[in-house]
Amino acid sequence: MEVILRQAVDNLGHPGDIVVVSPGYARNYLLPRGIAYQATEGNKKRIAQEKDRLLAAESERREAAESIATKLEEVSITFSARVGEEGKLFGSVTVGDIVEQLEAQGFSVEKRQVELDEPIKALGVYRIPIRLHVDVRPEIKVWVIKQ
Repeated sequence: MEVILRQAVDNLGHPGDIVVVSPGYARNYLLPRGIAYQATEGNKKRIAQEKDRLLAAESERREAAESIATKLEEVSITFSARVGEEGKLFGSVTVGDIVEQLEAQGFSVEKRQVELDEPIKALGVYRIPIRLHVDVRPEIKVWVIKQ
């Protein structure tokens, strides 16, 4: 199914691009959320007129994300945890824990924006990327220390 993107989507395209996606992805995700239009002739004409406005809005979102990213690059979060043998934690540090600490420091970040593949289960210093925008991914430092 052909759709016209209204916003940038990871691994898919930028505003104004005409892309081919599976019908289910278009019907259940892109179209209901207003991320894309169905690629009809009328919509192709409409998107051509809107393209400048969409690009301007996208650049504003990118600039806002970059300003937050410069502040996030300086953030360092520390977790103290009980440790067993060989430096392994009792429990783990999860995405929810990281989001909670960021909110305590005044940053509004959603769980899905934190790119942590699996919970942290050992002592050490970790660099965790935060996806603020398609092109903006600052990294924060997460320290896991012995309690």
